[in-house]
Amino acid sequence: MPRLSEVIAALESLWPAERAESWDAVGTVAGDPDQQVSRVLFAVDPVRETVDEAVRLGADLLVTHHPLYLRGTTTVAASTVKGRVVHTLIKHDIALHVAHTNADTADPGVSDALAGALDLRVTGPLVPDPADPAGRRGLGRICALDHPLTVRELAARAAERLPATAHGIRVAGDPEALVRTVAVSGGSGDSLFDAVRAAGVDAFLTADLRHHPASEARAHSSLALLDAAHWATEWPWCELAAGQLDEISDRHGWDLRVHVSKTVTDPWTSHSPSPGAPN
Repeated sequence: MPRLSEVIAALESLWPAERAESWDAVGTVAGDPDQQVSRVLFAVDPVRETVDEAVRLGADLLVTHHPLYLRGTTTVAASTVKGRVVHTLIKHDIALHVAHTNADTADPGVSDALAGALDLRVTGPLVPDPADPAGRRGLGRICALDHPLTVRELAARAAERLPATAHGIRVAGDPEALVRTVAVSGGSGDSLFDAVRAAGVDAFLTADLRHHPASEARAHSSLALLDAAHWATEWPWCELAAGQLDEISDRHGWDLRVHVSKTVTDPWTSHSPSPGAPN
């Protein structure tokens, strides 16, 4: 069995910490570098539900997309929600490692996994990383469909292929308009509208779209907007990342058992449609 430091080195080769945004908090949060690792769990959120799942699974390492502490803290007391997570991890000898914005821009990264889940062909990054001479890394992805779909059909595909959430898929635009090209960005994407407009795509699929940016985007063009749940757009990365670690494990003869959490940690739990609302 490999030591934690060896597994972390492999993860850092996939998502180097120096490629994270300056405001981000990535890397190893808890864990003894010398502890042995035999079982790894991937999840979007380092919350009580996924930590408890790691305990039940007997995992030695939990890898999440979202950070535990994005801002500084003065306490990890077990009386606090995040402090309880820290105590549970340490009590059960479970390490925690985070790959956030460094996984967003990776090649392949979060948006590649989202595109793959929807059978979209990636043609390049939406916001290229200027430090990548190959032009493959960056935020978001520009994609093509093998066969045109209507906005309605693309939304139905997203609703079927992404994990089920109370949010579902919200749509802005003509449901019968044809989509040949689409930009995707896992997680919150309404800061990317300038890049999306510059790309000249027919649709943009992301999460957390706010009223004013979405309204302004629709006023500028006929761009169709597909707004999914934040958690659902990032969950496919867990499967992609688990497959990458599986390949590394096989290459090194580690025989790691790698799992992906299917626990839904999207905060929204139910949805009541307005009577007479458009569908």
